[in-house]
Amino acid sequence: MNPQQTLPLQRMADALRVLAVDMVQAANSGHPGAPLGMAEMATALWAQHLRHHPANPQWPDRDRFVLSNGHASALLYALLHVTGYALPAAELARFRQLGSQTPGHPEVGHTPGVETTTGPLGQGLANAVGMALAEALLGQRFNRPGHDIVNHRTWAFVGDGCLMEGISQEAISLAGTWGLHKLTVLYDDNGISIDGEVKAWFADDTPARFAACGWRVIGPIDGHDLAALNTALAQSREPGSKPTLIACRTTIGRGAGAVEGTADAHGAPLGPDGVAALRQRLDWPHPPFELPTALRQAWSAQARGALAQQQWAERFAAYAVAHPALADEFTRCMQNALPSGSATEAERATAALLAAQAGKPLATRRASQLVLDALAPQWPELVGGSADLTGSNLTNWKDCQTGVNHISWGVREFGMAAVMNGMALHGGLLPFGGTFLAFSDYSRNAIRMAALMQQRVVHVFTHDSIGLGEDGPTHQPVEHVAALRLIPGLDTWRPADLLETAVAWAHALQRCQGPSALVLSRQALPPVAQPGQRAAAQRGGYVLLEADEAVATLLASGSEVHLCLQAAQRLAAEEGMAVRVVSMPCTSVFDQQPAAWRDAVLPARVPVVAVEAGHTEGLRKYLGRGDTVLGMAGYGASAPGPVLMQHFGFTVDAVMRAVRGHAATTALEA
Repeated sequence: MNPQQTLPLQRMADALRVLAVDMVQAANSGHPGAPLGMAEMATALWAQHLRHHPANPQWPDRDRFVLSNGHASALLYALLHVTGYALPAAELARFRQLGSQTPGHPEVGHTPGVETTTGPLGQGLANAVGMALAEALLGQRFNRPGHDIVNHRTWAFVGDGCLMEGISQEAISLAGTWGLHKLTVLYDDNGISIDGEVKAWFADDTPARFAACGWRVIGPIDGHDLAALNTALAQSREPGSKPTLIACRTTIGRGAGAVEGTADAHGAPLGPDGVAALRQRLDWPHPPFELPTALRQAWSAQARGALAQQQWAERFAAYAVAHPALADEFTRCMQNALPSGSATEAERATAALLAAQAGKPLATRRASQLVLDALAPQWPELVGGSADLTGSNLTNWKDCQTGVNHISWGVREFGMAAVMNGMALHGGLLPFGGTFLAFSDYSRNAIRMAALMQQRVVHVFTHDSIGLGEDGPTHQPVEHVAALRLIPGLDTWRPADLLETAVAWAHALQRCQGPSALVLSRQALPPVAQPGQRAAAQRGGYVLLEADEAVATLLASGSEVHLCLQAAQRLAAEEGMAVRVVSMPCTSVFDQQPAAWRDAVLPARVPVVAVEAGHTEGLRKYLGRGDTVLGMAGYGASAPGPVLMQHFGFTVDAVMRAVRGHAATTALEA
């Protein structure tokens, strides 16, 4: 508890209520119901148990707090303001306005003290599981007898909506299985969602559900009883082997008069009369966004935060003396800094791999595993796994250890993706996870959130086209590459061979502000790129085969590049037709290149024939009027991969015919 605290905790909770209501009223927009209902929960945690330092929101051993029901953002902003973060009252008054530090839902990197971006319900809970997992893994790696430099807790608030989302089950099952005992979740059980009383559509026995997943359950308790909340929070911190759920029975919109306890309190301002009535009930005479000095002093966490960080710094200094190499490595990882010489090592490893595999056809999923074998020792913060497809995704590598740097996620694509986001947000780890490309739809919103938050997370998607064969159209992706390319901030790589796969991995590992997706083949592909083209491949799109006076440019990615290369070579040898070949492993990286590079790779004067065994929209932006594209207009079928490629027209002969047709049309027009 704050030693400066002299005011009753209830008065501190009322301060949060009024600040939140003032924010929503000033914006004439927002969600007052949850902040009013969770004010005591927030006060009990932040005033008595949360270990944080407002002057240093990035202190490595701070507790993490996640507001999974992110529509209650006004409550979080009130907490950050009163405890002393760099969030002045003027920013509270600009709630939900353009350019303010108080957006409608919390955004990490935008507001000091916000640990993750929340709003899509349930994902914050999964992020919290990821943060707790990161704490456990880093503690396992860095702590030594007498030196616990990683020793903090993760706290999360969740609402009914969070627990209705299917991802919540994936997350709580993983947390219970892993025994993440430093994770505590407070459930705001108010029984109300936008459509009204949830009992008609959410009748789960939630405490029993958590208990069945291996959680310690406290409550239900009165979520407005500060003493009961303090006791429950203290109990959750006691040693154990399970994460903790504290079920808190609350009233949405508490203190809001006629709308209290109803869905009307959820998502609309109380109005001037409603705000005035709330102030009267709380005996709150102060103007909007003003707090008396005594309340500010009671709430301030600056002194105790500084003391907690100083004590940790002293422990870390002793650790650095006893274990200097580990201390340096911990600092590097928590700063998200690249390993020393990582770029050089990536080049060396690529050269060695190319030499060892010279001329050998390889599935790019196998190429990916070989790259991991080579690079993982240089990236000890790498933690990877698969959603129950390790033997298919090949997301294990030499000397990886389950429970240390390799994770079996089970069949939980969405949960895996969102938990990985939490791991990345925590800092110190570089997570990656694998599944089939067709199942990227399950995890898509978490991939989008990683891009929105600019987090370094790597998604390995194998079985990338109809070329996977007999599993049929349910497993054969068609629109997925195009869909992934549409996510701003996500670099989607579809490499054609070992060299391009190595380039993709190196780029993903060295990219510190944003996620990457690696789209890999099940079937073996012949090598197409030369070792000297590595630097060109790093640009996302490059000329694989140049030709003077070319009649066409063949543009492709992944498994179709070798078809284009063979077609160009045969057209030149058999018909004297000059054709260029461009490989486009990553459109977003290519689009960031200088115009001179892009124009040289795809000169406007040369017609383009694009080839991709998927939906054609992904490459159409590089085509002009009259250019040709060979792609999938519908779904695949169940048959061996080579049969399907023949059936759907992805053959050397089909590519040659397309070029001939294009050349004939061009000649007639001339």
